[in-house]
Amino acid sequence: MPNKDFLDELNRRLSEIFAQSPAKDIERNVRAMLTSMFARLDLVTREEFDVQAELLARTQQKLAELEARLAALEAAPSKED
Repeated sequence: MPNKDFLDELNRRLSEIFAQSPAKDIERNVRAMLTSMFARLDLVTREEFDVQAELLARTQQKLAELEARLAALEAAPSKED
């Protein structure tokens, strides 16, 4: 069975080789490019979206309540008549 130190050293060296490979540079460059593109798209996070969706739902509910209240007031007989 191979020596544990030998396997650790082999793993370390392979990690160094892969870290210095062109594939790692390409990944880093693509990641930077995508980050830059997403920043320009003015995207929102899921959390921000969920907050705004909840706010919209509450606003729609309040609007429906006010519309119902207005309809009831308009349907009520006026005291001037």
